[in-house]
Amino acid sequence: MSTSPSSSGSARSTTVVNEAIRDLWQRSGGYLTPDDEAEYQRLLVEWAAATGTSVRSAA
Repeated sequence: MSTSPSSSGSARSTTVVNEAIRDLWQRSGGYLTPDDEAEYQRLLVEWAAATGTSVRSAA
């Protein structure tokens, strides 16, 4: 059973998730809106799950 946060239920590779993160930053011009920030945080969690590591959120 997968614990990936991916909406499709199947885990994406680190390469695919990393590309989504890069695309988000490129689209945003380096400045994240609150919605972009939420997507970025979700992608970081997904990337960490794919790599088997953990991500701590900055407080």
